[in-house]
Amino acid sequence: MGKYKSVMRYCLLVSALISVSVLFFLSLTGMDRAEPKTSFKVLVFSKTSTFRHDSIPDGIAAIRKLGNEYNFAVDATEDAAVFNDDNLAQYSAVIFLHTTGDVLDDAQQAAFERYIRTGNGYVGIHAASDTEYDWPFYGELVGAYFKSHPPIQEATILVEDQKHPSTSFLPVKWIRTDEWFDFRTNPRGKVHVLASLDESTYSGGEMGEDHPITWCRTYENGRSWFTGAGHTKESYSEPLFLKHLLGGILYSAGVKKGDCQVN
Repeated sequence: MGKYKSVMRYCLLVSALISVSVLFFLSLTGMDRAEPKTSFKVLVFSKTSTFRHDSIPDGIAAIRKLGNEYNFAVDATEDAAVFNDDNLAQYSAVIFLHTTGDVLDDAQQAAFERYIRTGNGYVGIHAASDTEYDWPFYGELVGAYFKSHPPIQEATILVEDQKHPSTSFLPVKWIRTDEWFDFRTNPRGKVHVLASLDESTYSGGEMGEDHPITWCRTYENGRSWFTGAGHTKESYSEPLFLKHLLGGILYSAGVKKGDCQVN
């Protein structure tokens, strides 16, 4: 019986050594790790027909980095031909990064309208509000059109919604430097304002005491999120701004929920 137990212990020891060796080999080759899969895909669109921001490459690089870190795929283009039903169907959200002027023809606009009505998302960054002034659907989707701006300077942003994924982590008074847009109309009343500017903290603001700068809304069954920040190249290496942008992307893609009822 003692000899039998010794043999059994020897067999168990050998089996354990083999298992450890196999696991070690697999860890070296990576065969024991499943390849990470992206949870969703976004399209960054940065076509311009008027003013062109020199921070566009920085914005694309920053969004790609966010995608790598938070497990979503990013395509970037300035080719408006991608705005067709078949191609848009692969994306959970389309990000208009500093687009300006007329960037889509009638057929492309119609495809994007169908895309939004299917329940997908739109993200507008800064000059996205300086885009497609003669397309009513887009005007409603973005929330307000650009009017003017004073020189780049420091200002205080007043965070109004401390629960939305794009603003929940921000201080109530967020002080930062950027180019601060005035808009042709005040969007409050048809959008959910997430944050506004305190015009007493900078020079040249023209909207008065109520100056929304970031907002979201549901529109035609789709999700829309806009930030007036992001003009400067430095914005795209600023941790809080990047987290702000990430939250907007995740909301628009339908990954995170946010209360975007009109206020």
